[in-house]
Amino acid sequence: MASMSKTTEPEQHAVGAVPTTPQEWRRFLERYGQRYLKNSADDDELVELLDEDQLDLFDREGQVDAWLGDAPAREEALASSEERLGLRFPPSLRGFFLASDGWTHLAAWVDAVQPCDRVSWMRESDAGRSVTEIYASIPGNEDDVQMFRRSLEVARGEDFWLLDPTDVGPDGEWAAYEFAPKYGNPTKYASFSALFHSNYQSMGEEDEE
Repeated sequence: MASMSKTTEPEQHAVGAVPTTPQEWRRFLERYGQRYLKNSADDDELVELLDEDQLDLFDREGQVDAWLGDAPAREEALASSEERLGLRFPPSLRGFFLASDGWTHLAAWVDAVQPCDRVSWMRESDAGRSVTEIYASIPGNEDDVQMFRRSLEVARGEDFWLLDPTDVGPDGEWAAYEFAPKYGNPTKYASFSALFHSNYQSMGEEDEE
């Protein structure tokens, strides 16, 4: 784990053309899936994700239309999750869940974006609590620790995707963070949507949108 004795200001990323509505998310996630297949999926994963006809088309460098997400969340499920957490999700996260209730194929050191009924406070998850305690034990991490304690954990693996409900923009979006515990220094984005879009861009190859 990197030294955490000195904190640095989170980096602010401004990313344009990010989805908010379920319809925008659906189009974006279709593009994300196509780029993921081209740039991030390995051979074993391709066999798992695609049928024989799709694999043949993919091998011939054709455009494969494969939905890599989950079924949309029902509004009732969203409302139940919001009641459990005591808040209303920001617009881009709600739009995401209404397009796909979770996402398991990411070009990132996170395993998945959780379905709405598994979103939790970072302070209450086993991994989140452990990371928070480690950071709290080292002087100089007070700002990060406070952010961890008030943030929602929407994706987790080796790294975390977090949303801060106390940092709200004029559009109603919450600040989002990509956080790698072994390096420290959370990277800040304007919204969940901007964070997800940045991950899409990290795959590199441009395609038609």
